[in-house]
Amino acid sequence: MPDERSGARDERVRREDDNPTVDIFEGVRGHDGNPVMPVRLKQDDMFCFSCHKGVSCWNVCCHGADVTLTPWDILRLSKRLGMRPREFLATYTVPAIWEKAGLPVAKLVMGGEDGKGACALLAGDAGCSVYEDRPATCRYYPLGMAAAKMKDADEKSEFHFLVKESHCKGHGEEKLQSVDAFRGEQGVDEYDEINRGWVDILMKMVSWRSIGGPGGRDATPQTKKMFFMVSTDIDAFRRFVFESRFLDTYSVDPAVVETLKTDDRALLALGFDWMKNVLFNEPTMAMKEDVLRAAIARNRDELGGV
Repeated sequence: MPDERSGARDERVRREDDNPTVDIFEGVRGHDGNPVMPVRLKQDDMFCFSCHKGVSCWNVCCHGADVTLTPWDILRLSKRLGMRPREFLATYTVPAIWEKAGLPVAKLVMGGEDGKGACALLAGDAGCSVYEDRPATCRYYPLGMAAAKMKDADEKSEFHFLVKESHCKGHGEEKLQSVDAFRGEQGVDEYDEINRGWVDILMKMVSWRSIGGPGGRDATPQTKKMFFMVSTDIDAFRRFVFESRFLDTYSVDPAVVETLKTDDRALLALGFDWMKNVLFNEPTMAMKEDVLRAAIARNRDELGGV
């Protein structure tokens, strides 16, 4: 007769396997293949780590790193370097596909023909030339952040894990800190808050690809192009909002419209809401009444007046 406890355990494992877990910030990696220690860490869990010029591996992790840039990374770095996002993208990034979600992203350029050279923003032995505005992935290291969306849950849950690579000697340092203290020191809260909508979209796309979205359809090439524009080129998105029929189609408060003319953070938030509406039909954006009535009428005509 089967062991009931064993059966319950197998069922729990099966259900956990059905729930997609996504590493959002994986840490700077690539040297050891798969350096993640899959241990979930709570906010008050402690770990030892310190990175400074005195460690023998100084700047090693700034070579051949796989750094996906978030929307807030791009805005911060562009401002730091005195560029607009489009110029920054052309100079310091390469386009890529975030395979888990099948959506386009920008990655930081690494030197060398094989992409294993120094980060384009590294200033030799002095370290990162943009340290105060470094990307979220670099801030998180040696922690990773993952998000899990359970089938029966309305919200995703997030947790941290430790990234331990053999080349990194920072783990041998005596500085003991909690996850929460480390996050505060690295200033990741602002990044998480502003990138929230972007992360939500990536997570939902992963879920749809793993357990099936409406009709099992992937996003269209045009929708992916729009997602990339919203995520990486705030100037292009602002032109789209104000020079297309966007504001004739969607109901946006006039006071908010004025804010969108100059506030990049507010425009990002609008862009994420719009993409959730386009990709997943979420009620994050409302069409104007006349536009909605016209759409309903067109749909009725296409169905033969049903």
